[in-house]
Amino acid sequence: MSEGKPVRLPDPASVETVLASLQAQSADAELAPALSAAFPGFSFSTAPVDNFYWRGDTRTVLSADGTRLGDHRAWVEKELAELGGDLTAFWNRHREDGTNFAEWRGASAFAFAFAPTGPGVADFLQLSLGRELEVLAGPVVDPDYRPYSADDLLEPSWVRREPDAVAPVLAGPIYRLRGRAGGGSVHMRSFLARRKRIEREQREAGRGELENRIIREVGPDGTRDTAFLDANPGWFDFVPRENRFFADWERSSACAHRVFDHWAFDIHDLEHRGKKRKIGFIPRPLKTPAGKLPLEDGISVHRLMERTEAIDAEIGLPFAWFFLMTHGHWVDPDVGDAIAEGLRQGRVRLPDRDAAVLLAWADKKYLF
Repeated sequence: MSEGKPVRLPDPASVETVLASLQAQSADAELAPALSAAFPGFSFSTAPVDNFYWRGDTRTVLSADGTRLGDHRAWVEKELAELGGDLTAFWNRHREDGTNFAEWRGASAFAFAFAPTGPGVADFLQLSLGRELEVLAGPVVDPDYRPYSADDLLEPSWVRREPDAVAPVLAGPIYRLRGRAGGGSVHMRSFLARRKRIEREQREAGRGELENRIIREVGPDGTRDTAFLDANPGWFDFVPRENRFFADWERSSACAHRVFDHWAFDIHDLEHRGKKRKIGFIPRPLKTPAGKLPLEDGISVHRLMERTEAIDAEIGLPFAWFFLMTHGHWVDPDVGDAIAEGLRQGRVRLPDRDAAVLLAWADKKYLF
């Protein structure tokens, strides 16, 4: 961000205006420049995160000659009403008449645009976008099987939707700002502050009940009662895993790199009436190692260190293996435990800052 700070962060309505202005043939190349031009003071970059999806809320019906007949749900309901709700008659009418439906599918469920907003590790803006194509999905009825209910027609399951499925493209690509329950446009530092505040408020709300809760243990020497808060002295000082991820990045060897050059964050902020608010994120690596690193039987801690160093080199980030481990998919958390034990025994070494992060994690784990 330039020294002259922008008056405000880009708002969703303004972002959507920019996205709507992109032309399909140049949308991929023009996305970051268009956002940067629209919001002076911000420098945007983009990064796709593959996760195939399709949308059921914007389907369209097309006749055999390609004429658009309208919204899929409205068209099905109208046709059924004309036939008195007779599913067999609907099936016979359309199973061979060439009527199809189109739907929007995303080649990347999470395409993110970032803009640094300050010097801190969490000082950036993240826009969660969907890159979508409208495709001719298939016939409006399963030609081989009669529908059992109207729901079968409204949620067509007889077409292939795998990422490698071949379907004629009708429109796109276009970019959409994805709401995802509060995660479409997020200033990360503000989000982390909100995450920590909500966690604290929710725990404080239960203080009265917890102060009276007793844990009863039955052992060979009889029954022992322990106050819950005595058994959990750090209950009200709990730090959410999202905040720990960023704090660990800032105090590790990774801190010389911008976190959003390596990770995107699938954010949710859900609040249902009468239910506990759920807020957090799942980190999505922008680059992953070629293979997973499990803890194999009999493997030495020195060999594990060699493999973690190879991962760091492959990703191009010091201590990359640790953050991949917090996700739990690419590096087995048991690997972290083994290396932490090797550090305690003096058998292996890490830079002091990384050793401190790993040992703190091993003492009190967090995973996504």
